Amino acid sequence: MENNTKFNIWYMLAAVWGVLLLQSLIFDQFRAKVIPYSDFLQAVNQGKVIEIAIGQDRISGKMRSDTGDGEELFTTVRVDTDLSQKLTQANVKFSGQVENTFVKTLISWFVPILLFFGIWYLLMRKLQGGQAGIMSLGKNKAKIVGEKDVETRFEDVAGADEAKEELQEVVDYLARPQRYLEVGGQMPKGVLLVGPPGTGKTLIARAVAGEAGVPFFSMSGSEFVELFVGMGAARVRDLFEQARDKAPCIIFIDELDALGKARGAGNLTGGHDEREQTLNQLLVEMDGFDTTKGIIIMAATNRPEVLDPALLRSGRFDRQVLIDRPDVNGREQILKIHAKKVKLEPDVDLRVIAQKTAGFSGADLANAVNEAALLAVRKGRKMVSNLDLDEAVDRIVGGLEKKNRVINPQEKKIVAYHEVGHALIAALTPGSEPVHKISIIPRGLAALGYTQQRPIEDRYLMSATELLAKIDVLLGGRVAEKIMFDSVTTGASNDLVRATDIARAMIVEYGMGRTLGLSTYPRQRGPVFLSTEHSFGGGRDYSDDTAARIDAETKEILEQREQHVLAMLKEKKETLVAIAEKLLEKEVLMEEEFVGMVNGG
Repeated sequence: MENNTKFNIWYMLAAVWGVLLLQSLIFDQFRAKVIPYSDFLQAVNQGKVIEIAIGQDRISGKMRSDTGDGEELFTTVRVDTDLSQKLTQANVKFSGQVENTFVKTLISWFVPILLFFGIWYLLMRKLQGGQAGIMSLGKNKAKIVGEKDVETRFEDVAGADEAKEELQEVVDYLARPQRYLEVGGQMPKGVLLVGPPGTGKTLIARAVAGEAGVPFFSMSGSEFVELFVGMGAARVRDLFEQARDKAPCIIFIDELDALGKARGAGNLTGGHDEREQTLNQLLVEMDGFDTTKGIIIMAATNRPEVLDPALLRSGRFDRQVLIDRPDVNGREQILKIHAKKVKLEPDVDLRVIAQKTAGFSGADLANAVNEAALLAVRKGRKMVSNLDLDEAVDRIVGGLEKKNRVINPQEKKIVAYHEVGHALIAALTPGSEPVHKISIIPRGLAALGYTQQRPIEDRYLMSATELLAKIDVLLGGRVAEKIMFDSVTTGASNDLVRATDIARAMIVEYGMGRTLGLSTYPRQRGPVFLSTEHSFGGGRDYSDDTAARIDAETKEILEQREQHVLAMLKEKKETLVAIAEKLLEKEVLMEEEFVGMVNGG
């Protein structure tokens, strides 16, 4: 508050200085030349005076300039009472007047003040993002959408059937609250939508408002927090006051973690925090409003672990709805919704695209369809084909093709054998995901080639055998290089990192190791200050001897799998060479041709 006062004082000092400066400039424009009375009499005698106005004690008027080619204003103090006679004799037109300086004084003060406040008003609007006036700092910035303006419906949301079913109860309550009040039931005050970025949390919140036909208040958590202490809390109060006036309605706070982070987490200085004050006001408001008026608070976050426990207790955000990445059926439904906006060729199979895009969010799928449409236009076609969709997925996963990147023949040959090593091990390993495409066209920043596998179905559990099979596929590229060139390159660095992570997780997290048995030592996830316990102790919670055993068994697993892969590829060396040569010739091998060569070899 002290800084705010200084800010206003400096503004006032600048205002006074500006007014005085402008007043001086305006006076200079109207100021007449002050001359002695004797010079005035001399000018009268010489016939230079054109006309004058006589005041009670001052004379002002016009006279010819000394050069004779212009006029100039003058003023002098009146001292001669017989002046009229002399003027008459000199044939000078004159008149008497009562001097009135009110208008001149008014202009000299009013215009600078008006100009200053106009500039100040425009600057304040600019600083406040278009809101009028300094008094609007405490007003909320929520985007208010009327009940007839929300066009999103549940049919526009795909891949989240369980979430829609859960939220249908909220829609029914807002539309027919009397059914619940008769039984004595109350809806949850708050509904927290939790899920990874891009999964449609904001979209489904708008769909709830659209289905219920109620006003929708949308605001980001970061918009509450301001530079001045207390402004965030004032905005929370103003938001809830507006919501009470428009009830029934929905208040939606996006990115709640920007506002509702656990108090004390990361605040090592112990000082007052504007964000914490805003959070406290939100907690008070959620406790204070009446649920029977039909106000539902919805919020979205992809970091529920950092939220303050007081937000998640019963009576506040007491219902959490998971909006997860869609499964294969959900991805197919999402693709169909976005495909309505583009023209598809009749043979386009969205099911295949859905199988290829495991782990994609709704936003990723929308981007893939849009990229496919852009590719079709770039190639001069008027409809989107399977190849366009396939290429769009590759662009999102691997980046842009770098066809113009110059790679010497030897490196290109190494990359080809490396990628075929991955693909061949995947094809020869039972239960491994089938290979969809092999490419040695560089993509993105560092990928010189890639092998794309297409999962047949979404998996949520994996056995030890399947995890070892993943390690085998990752090591296949490096082992192929070793067989064909009797050396290895840096191209397998990422493969080794991922293989090591899987092997280590089997030992310390999944209880699949040989020496540690069922004991688990999960790795620490994220910074300590994000935990709800606020403990500042960190690091591993096991001895150096256990760490040495973990390292030794991880190394043992990787070496065993390398020997296993080495034996498989040596047995299929002729097939490895044939597929690699074909890949060098065509640069891209699709699933059908690859499988045919594997079975034929």
